Amino acid sequence: MSVVAGLEAATAKNPEVMAPLIRILEDLRETARFAGREDLNGRIGMALAKLSDPRVRLVVVGRPRSGMSTVVNSLIGAPVSGTDGSGVPVIVEYGTEPAAVLVKSSAPGRTERTPIDPRGAAAALAATDGVVRIEYTEPSPFLADGIVLMDAPGSTGDDHTSWSMIAAADAVLYVTDAGAEFDAEQLEQLDRIHRVCPTVICVLTKIDQYPHWSAVQQRNRDLLDSAGLGLAVAPISAQLHLDAVADGDYHRDIESGLPQLVDHLRDFVVNRADVVARDAAIGDIRLLAGHLESSLRTEQESLRDPRRRAEITRRLSLARDEADQLRQRTANWQVTLVDGSTELMADIEHDLRHRLRSLVRDAEAEIADTDPAKRWKEFAADLDARICEAVEENFVVAHYRSVELCEQVAGKFPAHHRKPPLPDLRLANPGEVLEEVAPLEPLESGKPGVTQQFLSALRGSYGGILMVGLATSLLGMSLVNWYSAGAGVLLGVNALWDDRKARKLRRRAEAKVAVARLMDDVVFQVGKESRNRLRAVQRALRDHFTELATEVLRGADEVLRVASEADGRYGHRRAERLAELERHLDELRAVRGRAEALAPY
Repeated sequence: MSVVAGLEAATAKNPEVMAPLIRILEDLRETARFAGREDLNGRIGMALAKLSDPRVRLVVVGRPRSGMSTVVNSLIGAPVSGTDGSGVPVIVEYGTEPAAVLVKSSAPGRTERTPIDPRGAAAALAATDGVVRIEYTEPSPFLADGIVLMDAPGSTGDDHTSWSMIAAADAVLYVTDAGAEFDAEQLEQLDRIHRVCPTVICVLTKIDQYPHWSAVQQRNRDLLDSAGLGLAVAPISAQLHLDAVADGDYHRDIESGLPQLVDHLRDFVVNRADVVARDAAIGDIRLLAGHLESSLRTEQESLRDPRRRAEITRRLSLARDEADQLRQRTANWQVTLVDGSTELMADIEHDLRHRLRSLVRDAEAEIADTDPAKRWKEFAADLDARICEAVEENFVVAHYRSVELCEQVAGKFPAHHRKPPLPDLRLANPGEVLEEVAPLEPLESGKPGVTQQFLSALRGSYGGILMVGLATSLLGMSLVNWYSAGAGVLLGVNALWDDRKARKLRRRAEAKVAVARLMDDVVFQVGKESRNRLRAVQRALRDHFTELATEVLRGADEVLRVASEADGRYGHRRAERLAELERHLDELRAVRGRAEALAPY
């Protein structure tokens, strides 16, 4: 964990308190080797590394763009973590001078360490290929108390790096912004984190940007209590702290909440480092001992009685068959999901087009009955409202159809696994989806002005005067007379009427074209959003059930492998092996007793 040789950090853990726990874990490592559970060695090694390190390992995790890097920089008092979302882990420990080392993967299982400038160059170098992490030393008072701060990548979903850092942590800061309360996915992540590392503190960031942050804080506390977690929620503004430090404004710094968070970490994490490390180690010991005891008892039962061994093997074979059937169900589920998603997308798109075509028909009927130029703005506003209503109803249909698809797919799995995470497709505000849709186009051929009407009438009257005037001139009358003037008036009025009628027909045609273009834009934008949300549902179902099937099959295969190897390897010396198993089970019970004796009452 050391970044640069020769630098020492303060000691937070008492080695004498950690020694009994280290001895217990060493005993568990021997038992794991005896049981053939090499998969547990990594977890035991992490637990030993935590206890052997005299400092407190504090890991900062959270979703991307939640303010994790700004929190880290504020706690350290230096820009060690890039805010560009590079996703490279950062480890910072105390040192008398600023220093930085870029750790890159040069070959499988090998790393290359390159000293770099701790100010400015790290963010650019972190984006290069092969970077594993960046290690810093900083002369920070926060770190001088005996803290090693680790900034994990901005995700705790299935990210192996983040979960490895959490497993190696004494305490975890879970960062979330104050814009919204915890969702179901975050609560599930916090529950998993709490099971891996019992000491977790939630940090509510960006409180300067959200006036309603106190309500979000209280709601988060209620959600945590309802989930049985009971974690602290500390509101802070890292940016406000940085500004206050730059201005030397003590009261503003207190308002940022960061000094209170630092005090809380010192009082309840650093000053209680022995208790925190002990609780985490005892939890690891209980979990590891349970896994080892299960493996040893399975092997013991298979060796003790041949009939019992045959029965266990039969049951394990049945479990494997069930797992194979589950895999087949998974394959069928994938077909069901793909077909159902394709049909769902097609049906939702057809539903949207049907609703919009109905609006188009109604709009065209309204345009045909009136002159669009008279109330075009009111018509556009009314059409927008009807479009929003149709889009909202379409997404409601999509949501309930996706729920039906979810139930249909879940039917391929056991009944107790029918609650996968499902995004809500209903729209809280349809305007967000229609924000990029251009408004209804204005009519270019509006009502004609007085001058245009006068010219149209004049053109029509000129032909009438000329035609009738020439005819009456043969009778000796002048070109302009009462007859030619009357004919000019009649033809002028008729020309004006025809011009108005033609303009109205053009306006109606333009209005229909404008409505059609608007509907095309709506179908394009809404269809894209609908497909994206439905694909999110498909991915959520796929990931959930694929992980479930994989875990069940892996567990069944592992138990069956242990029993089969025990029979094949130790059948000829069953009595000797049974004695060894009994001795190790006694040792496990003794280990549990030693661990429980160290646990608080």
